[in-house]
Amino acid sequence: MSTLTDRPNTALLVIDVQKDVTDGAQDRDTVVANIASLVDQARSASVPVVWVAHNDEGMPLDSDQWQYVDELARADDEPLVNKTYGDSFEDTELEEVLAEKGVGRLVVTGAQTDACIRSTLHGGLARGYDVTLVSDAHTTQDMTEWGNIPPADVITFTNLYWGFTKAPGRETAVVKSEELSF
Repeated sequence: MSTLTDRPNTALLVIDVQKDVTDGAQDRDTVVANIASLVDQARSASVPVVWVAHNDEGMPLDSDQWQYVDELARADDEPLVNKTYGDSFEDTELEEVLAEKGVGRLVVTGAQTDACIRSTLHGGLARGYDVTLVSDAHTTQDMTEWGNIPPADVITFTNLYWGFTKAPGRETAVVKSEELSF
């Protein structure tokens, strides 16, 4: 039901599943395996897979820590969007990539839950997209040292509040990877 007209398609977003971002992340291996399964499912259903990669001073573009984890491989025809802000739309070509593919519904996976995932969820919703969060396909590192709640609680909270997030003319959802249907 997206507010974006003539954009009936769905895309799977794989956000920041990079070596540095997922090092020591909550349930990392399970989350990465779930994302890999969703990538395979999306490809089988001819659903676009869009990869997003963060870079900054601490994680420079094309450095080893910037690379996606070894368990996930981007196909040559799948777009890679580079970003420097939490919201994957902010100052990137993501909107253009999605518009070209007629996408009005986003399925969001990746890292970090309390930063780039939450920012992109809200960024997509504010821009008119229907946005589905895959509850067991996002993760975060432990940021309690800086006053955050434990990572498992961050994930639980994000799944909870996104399930209650609404906006006129748009749909939001939280689903487990095994329940997702493209």
